[in-house]
Amino acid sequence: MKFENKGYEGIKAELNRLDDCMLEYGLVRAGQWDYERVTYDRKFELKEGVFYLRIQGYAVEGDVGSGKALIQLMTPLLGKHYYPHGVEYGDRESFPKSLVAQCDKMLTELKAEIAHFTKK
Repeated sequence: MKFENKGYEGIKAELNRLDDCMLEYGLVRAGQWDYERVTYDRKFELKEGVFYLRIQGYAVEGDVGSGKALIQLMTPLLGKHYYPHGVEYGDRESFPKSLVAQCDKMLTELKAEIAHFTKK
């Protein structure tokens, strides 16, 4: 599921500031990066299954490995995990309404926090 029209596609921010801000919302980058891309994930374990809120981005300046990069964020995603195949984000997936509302609220709050240090 894509959280479209949340305005993330227009956000550019410094990697280190993003790492700190995302972590405050439980979104972890960990080892999910290469020199050009980053992925922040938050895991939700519910009775309906395991779900991941994911925010991806790519470097428009610098590189992620150096810790000095300007990251362009992409549309946030919500996916359901299926063992052992991985996470599915398709339109045919069903997501608990309470989880969708929680993620939507979190994304709105996170965007407001990131707005304090975004680049034009």
